[in-house]
Amino acid sequence: MRPYDVILKKRNGGKLTKEEIEYMIMGYVNGEIPDYQMSAFLMAIYFRHLDKDERAIFTEIMAKSGDMLDLSPIKGVKVDKHSTGGVGDKTTLVVAPIVASLGIPVAKMSGRALGHTGGTIDKLESIPGFKTSLSLEKFFENVNKYKIAVVGQTANLAPADKKIYALRDATATVDEISLIASSIMSKKLAGGADAFVLDVKVGSGAFMKDISSAKELASAMVEIAKSHNKTAVAVLTNMDEPLGTFAGNSLEVLEAINTLKGQGDEKFRILCLTLSAWMCHLAGLGSYEKCFELSKEALDTGKALEKFKEFVKAQEGNEMVVESPEKILPISNKIVEFKASEDGYISSIDTEKVGIACNYLGAGRVKKEDNIDHSVGLEFLKKIGDKVKNGDTLVRLYVSEKSNINEAMNLLKQAYNISSTEINSLEIILDIVK
Repeated sequence: MRPYDVILKKRNGGKLTKEEIEYMIMGYVNGEIPDYQMSAFLMAIYFRHLDKDERAIFTEIMAKSGDMLDLSPIKGVKVDKHSTGGVGDKTTLVVAPIVASLGIPVAKMSGRALGHTGGTIDKLESIPGFKTSLSLEKFFENVNKYKIAVVGQTANLAPADKKIYALRDATATVDEISLIASSIMSKKLAGGADAFVLDVKVGSGAFMKDISSAKELASAMVEIAKSHNKTAVAVLTNMDEPLGTFAGNSLEVLEAINTLKGQGDEKFRILCLTLSAWMCHLAGLGSYEKCFELSKEALDTGKALEKFKEFVKAQEGNEMVVESPEKILPISNKIVEFKASEDGYISSIDTEKVGIACNYLGAGRVKKEDNIDHSVGLEFLKKIGDKVKNGDTLVRLYVSEKSNINEAMNLLKQAYNISSTEINSLEIILDIVK
């Protein structure tokens, strides 16, 4: 077998065998196939795509290129939640304690911020003392004892995906549905969960900008899960405006705690309850409708808040963050305001620009090795459909001496559009793919 023949076959629209896909992926990972031939192979896939069978094989080979976590020491059905990334997306901090408080194990490996989207691990590290690195034994012990543990991705999961993604990034082959779905699901399969709830973001702040491509991606990921005897549900959610009231690490922890206390943004609450209900349903707790009511009860009675406190203490964080988040969390007290320049209604928000503005304050990373500032971020006082007057504050910027305030303000000016006509507010849940 030669790389040339496999590239030619896919370029001409042929269906690849498992042997051919494995030969290309592992040959590249092992250094036997050079960058230029793998680039040609990825470009052939970009234009010709992978069918359902090829996607399943591609995903499996990438998953098996590194560690395959065995979660069998954890009792019960393990359901993982994955978000495709967004601005202000702190759902794990609310969903995980809701689900764990209902007796379902949440064994979660999460990532860090990169690009314009935030990372759960960075947010948790805003809590003084919180440890995001646990031994595998301690990880299992915490999940069995408390039903919840959230750690950084320390295992060698899907190294083939890491190497191939770097090449895709350099060769303009990132935005192809088969490759995106395989990339996400290879890490999910390697993570060892029994079922997956996939939060697929749609809109200006998401990777998928329109509903049809998001639905295609969701269907591809659900299909890959099924082909590997796993269950999955994809929830398509709106990212045409920031999620909730805050973006930025400490600020998002504050909002998550407020939500667990029954306060805060209603759309964010609905999303958290929806994702929790699907996780409980896939774990066998009953119908989706029953699970939604159970999740709501866990939130309303404070059961989920108590579970969050237990979770923070179990990972050596300062549990007083639950009682006094504003005192415990490092939140900047230096505030700058972005104001409306005319009367009207907020008609659209370029959420990607908002996410980049947050990064200019110091809340995110451009490169993985960059340091982040947990104290900075944005507070959204007005969203799409809200009526505003000239001079009204649209966004509060929590800044530090290192923040590039001018760049952030310029991006916010570009991001917010005001119209003279009344606009409807946005729905948060757009569709469900099963």
